[in-house]
Order: sequence, then structure tokens, then C-alpha cells
Amino acid sequence: MRGWARPIVCLIAAAVCAAAAPTPPPTPVPPFGSASPFPTRLVTPRPSTRPPKLSAPSAELADLDTGQVLYAKAARTRRPIASVTKIMTALVVLERLDPSATVTAGPDAARAGGARLGLRAGERITVRNLLYALLLSSANDAAVALSDAVAGSVPAFVRLMDRRAGALGLRDTLFTSPSGLDDAGYSSASDLMALTRAAYARPLFTAIVRTKFWDVPAPSGPARHLENRNPLLWLYPGAVGVKTGSTARAGHCLVAAAGGNGRRVAAVVLGAPVEAFDDAASLLNFGLLEFSRTVVVSRGETIGAIGVDGVTIPVVAAGDLVTLVRKDLSGTIERRLRPVAGLALPIRAGDRIGTDEIRVEGRVIGLVPALAAISAPPSGAAPSPAGFASGLSEVFRVLLALIRALISAFL
Repeated sequence: MRGWARPIVCLIAAAVCAAAAPTPPPTPVPPFGSASPFPTRLVTPRPSTRPPKLSAPSAELADLDTGQVLYAKAARTRRPIASVTKIMTALVVLERLDPSATVTAGPDAARAGGARLGLRAGERITVRNLLYALLLSSANDAAVALSDAVAGSVPAFVRLMDRRAGALGLRDTLFTSPSGLDDAGYSSASDLMALTRAAYARPLFTAIVRTKFWDVPAPSGPARHLENRNPLLWLYPGAVGVKTGSTARAGHCLVAAAGGNGRRVAAVVLGAPVEAFDDAASLLNFGLLEFSRTVVVSRGETIGAIGVDGVTIPVVAAGDLVTLVRKDLSGTIERRLRPVAGLALPIRAGDRIGTDEIRVEGRVIGLVPALAAISAPPSGAAPSPAGFASGLSEVFRVLLALIRALISAFL
């Protein structure tokens, strides 16, 4: 496709999708039905290989499945995150409670302020329905009820949240409540990306955050109708989640995810001054339109040679490297074969003797172990090739090493 035609095609496709997708209605906030206004359109820049300019001071864009970071802006800066906190609340609950279990709401849940499901003290409700209320309508009373059910109290549950953050390696994160309403906790865009990926490993979380509407039975009268507060589910084709959050101190925060072209990407936007949806949509466009999946290295591929004690030893890749590369940078991929320190003969076929380092714009995007393709005995004897009938045992040795590398990648 000619360079001038691609943006036009993308814009036409976006316009068609926007016309086909209804806009989200005002969000009913239980229990009184007060409306929470939603945007009815997204404003994003034209498709470009240049990263979009954002209003938010902190953000990150990554491949949702692999975690490969595609864009970062002050991504390790600690910031308040408001109700985005509830992603961790949901993860801890999903790891510790059966969704079909029934819990009893306590007086502390009934007293919770802010956005609420409208729980009554003594009301019995399933964990599943509380999770829908937590993630769709950001219900703070649901957060308290779930905390009590898991840990017996909110403070005990918060300790579990922080312990889980530590286990995930979230070094810029501290939780002080299960709701985020207190604004005392903090996290970073990078940490929230790691947290979101962990939560997406739970199928029920994945199903909930892409749901637009859900009805929760009430103790009496009609069911409580929930509507997801994430308008991207209506406005952005392929959107599949995740969670909004907003307070005066945190600004507008959003974790968003969308799929297209066989890939899923996620965007974290923190501290946007007005709303975070345009920034998130711009990042999702950037990730889905401007990057292509590239096979950089294939397992068994000859990737160069390393000299050891005067003997040149060809090496093969121990694994595959498939990564996302920005389309305008596909011709700038660099590879450096770095030998293992202290190499000396003898070397057997299949030994790891180096690392294939792959860079784009000077940044390392992947490392692949490099294996000796032949054996090299001591005393300068001629190396035995691994590709002929006289050296079949060497072939099997290399294949065995490759198989072991493949198995270890899944352990």
C-alpha cells in the first residue's frame, strides 16, 4: 500500500467502526441512579509511527500477552491510582475465594462511601456478583465486603494486597485500601501493567472487565443494573477492558486493553487532567497499527561463529525470538554475538558458548542463547562437523540441547 493511502484507509475504517458502535449511555450509579457522563467520541491523532503526544504525565503501552513494552512515559513514577486499585483487589479475591461462594455483607460494607452497589448489612451475595460490582461500577461497598470475606477485615486484606504486590515484583506500589478511595496508596504505570497481566491470567477477570452490563439481585425489589464505567468498550473497536479511576489527587486514571490483528495490547494512563480515554485510545492505536510481529531468530538457525583458542566454532540459536518491531524500524535490527566469558577448548556440540543480543535503536529487545554447532577437541585437532554422516552423534547432541532449551522455556 502506498504511504499516502494507508492513513486514509485507517481513518475510513475507524469512521465505519465508530458509526457502527453505539455510544455508551450515562452510567447509573447505584443505589440512587445518579448519572456519570461519558464521552461519546474519541479524539486521537492520525496513524503514525511516531508515538502520540499525551496529556497524562505518566503512561505505558505493552503487549498484553508477552509484556513487551512498546511505549513508556515516566512509567516508574509513583502516583496515586484511585479505583484502579481494584484490579489488585480482584486478583487477591480470585486467588482466594470460589466465585460461587456466598458472603454476608457487614455493617462496614453498608457504610462505605463513594460509588456503591447499595449493599445492606446482613445481605447475602455471591463473590461473583461482588466482583462484577467491583470492576464494572467500581463499588466501594463491594470492595469492603470482599475484603472481609477473604481476610476478616479491611486492614488484614490490605496486607495481603501488599504481599501480593511484593510477590509480583511491584517495587513502586503500596496499597492502603481495597478501593483506592483514600488516595493514600500509590503505584506506577509499569507496575500496573505487570499487575494487569497477572489479573488477565484469571479467566473470570478477563470476562468481567469486557462486560458492558450486569444485573445483581437485590434483597427486595428489582435487580441492581450495573453498567461498565469504561466507555472504550463502546467507542473503541476491539476494546476488552479494563478499569477506570478518578479522584482529585490522582486525576483521571485508566488501564485499557484491546485486541486486533491477532494481538492484544494494554495501555496504562495515570494523572490525565481532564479524561484518560483519548490518551488510552491513542496508545492502543499506536500499539495495534504501528507494530508488526517479526521473527528475528529461529531455533536451530546458524547465527555466526565464535573463535576459541584459534578454532572457529559456528553457533546456532537455542530458541526463537519473535517480537514486535515498530514498522519504520524493521530495517534497523542489529545483532551482536557475545561469547561466554572464559571459553576454552574442548567444546562439545550443544554447549552454550554465547548469547545472540538483538537491538533496535540501540535498545536490547531480546537475548537468545547460542550453542556450539560442532565439537572442538583440545590440542588444535580439527573440529568434527555436526552435519555429515560421520558426525551424526554431534547432530543428535545439538538437537538434544535445542529440545532441552525448548522444554525449559515452558517450565
